[in-house]
Amino acid sequence: MQFVVPAAIGLGVLGLGASKVAHPSLQCAGLLWVPFIVAAVACAYLFMDNLAVARASLREQAIILRRKHTWAMSWLYIGTFGSFIGYSAALPLLIKVSFPHVNPLQFAFLGPLVGSLARPLGGWLSDRLGGATVTFWNFLVMLAATGGVIVSLGARTAPWGFAGFLTMFLVLFVTTGIGNGSTFRMVPAIFQRDRLLAARGQGPQAEALADRDGRREAAAALGFTSAVAAYGGFLVPQSYSLAIVATGSPRAALGGFAAFYVTCLALTWWLYLRGGQRSRVGASVLARARV
Repeated sequence: MQFVVPAAIGLGVLGLGASKVAHPSLQCAGLLWVPFIVAAVACAYLFMDNLAVARASLREQAIILRRKHTWAMSWLYIGTFGSFIGYSAALPLLIKVSFPHVNPLQFAFLGPLVGSLARPLGGWLSDRLGGATVTFWNFLVMLAATGGVIVSLGARTAPWGFAGFLTMFLVLFVTTGIGNGSTFRMVPAIFQRDRLLAARGQGPQAEALADRDGRREAAAALGFTSAVAAYGGFLVPQSYSLAIVATGSPRAALGGFAAFYVTCLALTWWLYLRGGQRSRVGASVLARARV
């Protein structure tokens, strides 16, 4: 979309763009989704199956709202997926405000591109090192990269200002992609292993039921955490706008994001990595589980 939407708006796709009217036609962006929607509807009708084993009532799914891990992982997923979509939406604005001599359209697509490419890497690393471990170190790098962006904005008039800004932001995008993969990997492992731990020693039937319940809860939790994290697409650009209006610079908003990543680091360590009473849950997340 970062590549195609600007071209569709500016080049007059279907005769509705700048070639026909005085201004680019924004409705062309919406038209680009029509073929994908039609294809999805057709494939769902022709090929999707309603699997009884995966079916769950709203009441059965609502139990995740009483699980602490639902809220913890929603918080962490805001930090990864929410940051990704928020930064994707806000990067052109940041370039335009902070570096007026630079054309944002020449560089803005790079962030979403590298972030999307990095997501499978997050899953691959999590399979080998554990989702919690990857998530913890990833948030640490996100924190450092955010600091690098702040420093670059403070020196934006220097010859290296924009290069430093873009480099640090691309690092930040890579970490959002890796974090997307690692946090998404954590959710099914946490819920399934939590239920299995609770049923340990109660016999094969109880363990089979726990396995099924864990999978159902994980599926509902993945949808819920994704929906919550999607608000990052609204919160991040709004934070930048408020900071720019109040201070003339987005650095205050970036400082707030850095503080948020500190809370994500602390939450990941407290619930999923530290020893003691919670070590069993941490170990289950770190294990290469079949989920």
